[in-house]
Amino acid sequence: MENITLKIKRIDNNFNDIPLPDYATEGSAGMDIRAAVDDSIVLKANSFGAIPTNLSVEIPVGFEIQVRARSGLAFKHGIGVLNAPGTIDSDYRGEIKIILFNFSTEDFVIKRGERIAQLILSKVYKALPVESVLLNGSSRGEGGFGSTGKA
Repeated sequence: MENITLKIKRIDNNFNDIPLPDYATEGSAGMDIRAAVDDSIVLKANSFGAIPTNLSVEIPVGFEIQVRARSGLAFKHGIGVLNAPGTIDSDYRGEIKIILFNFSTEDFVIKRGERIAQLILSKVYKALPVESVLLNGSSRGEGGFGSTGKA
């Protein structure tokens, strides 16, 4: 597996105690990213919010970062990433904020330094759109939602 350098900048030194994104285990695909909040934030039931991380990144051209939910937060508390997966483009240099949604009926408290999402560095392939009056056929054809008949 090839390692890619990812430059990460802290925006405010008041959050230097919060670790940079890191992999929980050797086999982890995503890096955990943490909330950079002074006081706890309450994410009300059935609502969403943009949670600050105090980080900006320099993603190499040809890559993106996908923002995904943490399975533990999703399973135990009903917390997910609203625009899952979110995309951070290689030319974005602003603060990473994680848009979390509380799908549960209970309010959820986000504490300083809590792991709130995971980041996955992914290769991007650019498509070259070409207009065509004819497309090759397929066994599925124009069958839409649920048309494959598979459960």
